[in-house]
Amino acid sequence: MEDVRGKIGDLQAALAASEAARRAAEAMVTHLRLIIAKMRHDRYGASSERGKRLLNQLELELEDLETGMAEDDPANGPGTAIPVTDPGPQRHAGRRPLPSDLPRERVVIPAPTQCPCCGSARLTKLGESITETLEVIPRQFRVIQTVREKFSCRDCETITQPPAPFHPLVRGRAGPHLLASVLVGKFADHHPLNRQAAAFAREGIALDTSTLADWVGACTATLAPLTALIKEHVLAGGRVHADDTTVPVLASSRTVTGRLWTYVRDDRPFGGPAPPAAWFGYSRDRRGEHPATHLDGWSGIVQADAYAGYNALAKPGRQPAPVTLAGCWAHARRGLFRLAELGRAPLAVEAVRRIDCLFEVERTINGVVPQQRAALRQQFSAPIVENLMQWMRDSCSRMSGKSPDAHNENPRPYRWVKSADQILASVKRFCHKTMNRTSVPDD
Repeated sequence: MEDVRGKIGDLQAALAASEAARRAAEAMVTHLRLIIAKMRHDRYGASSERGKRLLNQLELELEDLETGMAEDDPANGPGTAIPVTDPGPQRHAGRRPLPSDLPRERVVIPAPTQCPCCGSARLTKLGESITETLEVIPRQFRVIQTVREKFSCRDCETITQPPAPFHPLVRGRAGPHLLASVLVGKFADHHPLNRQAAAFAREGIALDTSTLADWVGACTATLAPLTALIKEHVLAGGRVHADDTTVPVLASSRTVTGRLWTYVRDDRPFGGPAPPAAWFGYSRDRRGEHPATHLDGWSGIVQADAYAGYNALAKPGRQPAPVTLAGCWAHARRGLFRLAELGRAPLAVEAVRRIDCLFEVERTINGVVPQQRAALRQQFSAPIVENLMQWMRDSCSRMSGKSPDAHNENPRPYRWVKSADQILASVKRFCHKTMNRTSVPDD
């Protein structure tokens, strides 16, 4: 009977080890898939929303697999003895060391007073082994008592007292660190105020959601001058990058889709001395009146996608002057990349490869003064764009007449044009045509 029980125990241990090995293999496969997806995402552009969703899903899958693998590891089972000797190579032998700038707390285990083997007290230190463990100190809440003593003059009986301390909010007992924690939790970590209130309650601090909302609103009003200065700095440049993205907004009994408009000033690519900055604007919809309001009174170059809402900025008669719209190659390339990602549009793959040559030129001239950049673009980038447009014309002429744009009113929609908007429109129409094309035409 003892032999049978021993064999059963061995089989159970072998089964657990096999299951752990299987999970390890699955985790490795998922990890490799994640690396490949990230490499493709970095190569073909970080703007692909589908790529972002894929990466998030792979990261969640990898997290579940590694958690299950650690749970099934026999070394983590109850009653497992902690080894006192070197355990040998570990599964995470290649992990990065802990940051050197973190403070170290040295805990020295008391040394033995005598030899555990013979009992002799003549011990000599040979060295030491250090094991580093990452630990976190839970946040601590404290009440700061600012005492203002009153004094009375014995001669004139005048009462004096130091002024009251400064508080970020006129009404409220919150310190600047607590307010910053709430704002970062809401806007950076996407923790709603009701969840933050529940987290505070678990730590013994009673803060209603309405109180947190009042703090956020007051901080928004307090920081309004800083927001205005950031906007002033961004619009002081001669060119801005404009884009918008969707944001979910909680509404009564449902979630609506709002818009976050981003305007970026970055003069570093051409050696500008001004520091980069981004200004954000919010709206409940995507009507073209919003960028017109955001950029009211400003003129210069706006680099953006082909969204028609920016066209009003370039109309003649606009004050103080019409803006110059500059098309964004990253946006034009995005549709082609999505087709290339499906693996069924070789034409799109070739188009992405040709557009990437433009990006390579930009990387080599990054930081060069504007005059030299313009000369280098005429020398290297202009022939690439000319060849790209000619290749697109030739490719579209060989496509089937059943493609969506075969009956376009313009019989030659891919003619070479200098307008960035027309180039973007041409690339967009080319994206639609490549959906029905399964092979690259012979040269």
